[in-house]
Formats: sequence, C-alpha cells, structure tokens
Amino acid sequence: MSTMGDGTRAVRAGLPVPEQFEPPLPGPVFAAHFHLSGEPVGPYTYGRDTNPTWTHLERAIGELEAPGENVQTTVFASGMAAITSVLLSQVRSGDAVVLPDDGYQALPLVREQLEAYGVEVRTAPTGGDAQLALLEGAKVLWIESPSNPGLDVCDIRRLVEAAHAAGALVAVDNTLATPLGQRPLELGADFSVASDTKGMTGHGDILFGHVTCRDPRSAADVRRWRKIAGAIPGPMEAWLAHRSLATLHLRIDRQCTTALALAEVLAQRTEVTGLRYPGLPSDPSHSVAARQMRRFGSVVSFELADREAAERFLSALRLVDDATSFGGVRSTAERRGRWGGDAVAEGFIRFSVGVEDPEDLLADVEQALNAAAR
Repeated sequence: MSTMGDGTRAVRAGLPVPEQFEPPLPGPVFAAHFHLSGEPVGPYTYGRDTNPTWTHLERAIGELEAPGENVQTTVFASGMAAITSVLLSQVRSGDAVVLPDDGYQALPLVREQLEAYGVEVRTAPTGGDAQLALLEGAKVLWIESPSNPGLDVCDIRRLVEAAHAAGALVAVDNTLATPLGQRPLELGADFSVASDTKGMTGHGDILFGHVTCRDPRSAADVRRWRKIAGAIPGPMEAWLAHRSLATLHLRIDRQCTTALALAEVLAQRTEVTGLRYPGLPSDPSHSVAARQMRRFGSVVSFELADREAAERFLSALRLVDDATSFGGVRSTAERRGRWGGDAVAEGFIRFSVGVEDPEDLLADVEQALNAAAR
C-alpha cells in the first residue's frame, strides 16, 4: 500500500483478508477472556492484553503512519494514556527529559508527576528549535509540532538528528497534524503519538490515543505499560475509531482547505492580531512547516482585543460550537484562556475548522466579528 494515495489507504487500512459472507470490517469483539487450553500462548488470551478489534485498528494506524514499513502501533483509551505510556515506560529516576513549555495543557501535570518520580524535566518553547539547547544528557525529547494552542512549528528533522547524537529518544505529538499532515517516523522520530480523540476519529464522540514506533523493544515497553496501567480502549470505541478512518482524507482535505481560507479572511481584519496558521505563506513557521508537513491542519489561532471582545465573537457565531477540543466535523472555537495553564492572552481564540460549506462558515465568522466590534 506504500504507493497508494491517502484516500485509498485510509479506506482500506487494517482490513482483514476478505472471507466469503463475512463483513469487510468485522464487528467489535466484546470479550474479557478467550478459550485457552494448555499453555497460555496465542494471539488472544485475556482482554487487558489483546483484542482482535484492536489488532485491526493498530494495523490500520500503522499503515497510515508509515506506509509500506514494518511498524507497531499500540492503542489507548485516551491521548493522555498514550503520552504517559511513552514517557513513563522510557525514563527512570535520575533521567532527564526535554518537554515543550508551550504544548498541550496537561503537559505541566505530566511534568509534576515526572519530577515526583525523580526525573529532571527541562522545558523550552517549540519555536526557534529552542529545545536544542537542552539535549545534553537527556533520555527523551518530547516534540509537539505544531504546538497546541499557539501553532508554533519546529524543525523536526534537525531536532531528531541532534537528539540522537546526544543519545536521546524522540517522541512527536502529532495530534494536530494527523498522519495525513505529517509523518514523524519518516522525519526520524522514534515515537509518533496522538490523541485520536481529535482529527483521527473526527466526530467528537470517542476518547482515544495511539503510539506508533519502529523499534520492537520500544513497542514492547509501551505495550507493557498499557498492560500494567490498564489504559485500554473499549472494543466499541476501537471499532468506531477504525470506521472513522475511512473518511479521514475527506475530512482533513476539507478542513485544511477551509482553514487556510479562514486564515486569509482573518488576515484582512484589523481587529485580529496574533494570527497563526502554518499553511498561511505569511506565517512565521510556514517555511519550516512546508518542508515537513503535507497538510497544515484544521486549527487557526488568533487574538481579539480582550476577553469581552472574544466572548462577544463566540456568542455571535451561529455555525460554530463554543467547545473545547479540535479536529471534529463540526467547527468549534473557544477562548482558550478560560482554562488557565496556557500562556495566552485573554482574547486568544483557538478555532477548529469543521467540514461545513466554506462559504457558510466564513460568512458566519465575518458576521460574528462585525457583531463583536459593535
């Protein structure tokens, strides 16, 4: 499948060999245990270890992450379960890890837990490849590019090369881009990690995550952590996630096209400042993003004058839900500062573009901006 297009691959990924009178995608397998006589060996023994529904999905995600390559994917009950599985399976007390200081909101919680376990945590911004200065003696470098919610981008190839030279493993949080937008393993990373709650499943109705890597030992470490922590997805969620992959290319293409159009509209508005979208040619990260990304994602961020202006804008939107998360088929937007924890202005807006007709969505945004300015 390495030579196939993204759409063909997404539709066919992970499907079993066709069998007469059987469905193309088998239904979810609900089982805590399996028939198992004699020695406890075989592909399916106990529900916390393996499940046939996971197997199909893990193969599918692996085909999207690294087409034609031998990689291993492990699925999880959430993105945070996937993130912690990498970090907590790879580091020990006395090790050092490098995290972004502008990444996902829950990373500071991870930092606190790592430090409680005796791990040294160093942080630097995503932009400007600032993490390069902190690699000496580190065990793991954690990259989030584009970063959430600020949408900064770093040169992943450059950071990977420097980290490997320093003896560090590299994990990339690829949630915002998805494998159709960016393939971290092709850029040299050891782990590609994502919250599939977002763009991968894309309907805002599943909590999910995954880790993909090439090295069998690293994959075994991650799977062992999943078994110990019990952070396993339900079979129904796994089946729904696999079903959702079939429309991934359609959703992502529409979202990315409309996101660029939205950024172009926002760039013309004098009340909008701090506009960021990696696909916009004028964006500070565009040149780096264009070298390593195939699509630029569904999220646009910008600032309005203050909290009140942002709230007026959000209240005036008719086709956009005021909700957290991103990557779904329905557009969402939120004043990110309401959560605390992100270093953003009170008027900062994170806007996730859905699959609505672009003309309708852009018209809604413009009328909401006009209403907010009154």
